[in-house]
Amino acid sequence: MALASMTGFAREVGQSGPWQFVWELKTVNAKGLDIRLKTPPGLEAIGEEARGRIGKAIQRGTCFASLAASRESVAPVARVNTALLDSLVEALAPYDGRLGLRAPSVGALLGVRGVVDVVEPEDEPDVAASCAADMLAALDRALVALVATRRQEGRALADLLGKRIDAIATLADAADACPARKPEAIKARLAEQVAALVDASKALDPNRLHQEAVLLAAKADIREEIDRLRAHVGAARELIAKGGPVGRRLDFLAQEFSREANTLCAKANDVALTVIGLDLKTEVEQFREQVQNVE
Repeated sequence: MALASMTGFAREVGQSGPWQFVWELKTVNAKGLDIRLKTPPGLEAIGEEARGRIGKAIQRGTCFASLAASRESVAPVARVNTALLDSLVEALAPYDGRLGLRAPSVGALLGVRGVVDVVEPEDEPDVAASCAADMLAALDRALVALVATRRQEGRALADLLGKRIDAIATLADAADACPARKPEAIKARLAEQVAALVDASKALDPNRLHQEAVLLAAKADIREEIDRLRAHVGAARELIAKGGPVGRRLDFLAQEFSREANTLCAKANDVALTVIGLDLKTEVEQFREQVQNVE
């Protein structure tokens, strides 16, 4: 399975019966899956089904999904609330002729709020069901296009991540081969430092200084950091080759890379090794930034 990005866009236009509609899907980075769906009034019924289909198509990222729909113009339908009209006629009848009053005409009563409602005609049940099915089918096509764009960007991401991993592996090898970390070089530097301290103060115990030097040499050893860096490189390459929703695991590896790089810099006792450690931190940071877009 190919690596996929969390960013993508798709648009699908369709028509069904009297309805014309447009789906627009846009996804961006997120820690989990967040679906934000908008449907027009009267079409809320397909919302839950649409949400479920989106959740099956993508596993991670914020998805902004919107459905815009318009119906062919048709003559509105007037509906008379006969119960309300009858009650008004009955309530006003006793006042006809009193104090010079006359019963209101039907035309006047029709102007009372709620007596007449003008509404858009509703689709027949079978037409409404057919339109909903066509809209959902269009959503499926839009999701296919969305996933394709995310995988296309994922292929570019895989190349970039591969280059970063290769650079990290090269720097780990350079740190391993650095002359400054060889036991002879460490021994020589510590011997010089111990000799300088003894010459500076005759009160210092050379044997005690020798013991401290041995401890410092052991702490300065970066063998474990290099081994772990190489193990993380292998794990990252396997995840990228495997593909699919591996963004969280790659993000974890980025944190582990950063931890080892920081430790290597802290243990570095030579300028050359420090430079390698700083370059390693730069590559790890670029790797971490690019991983944030992996599904």
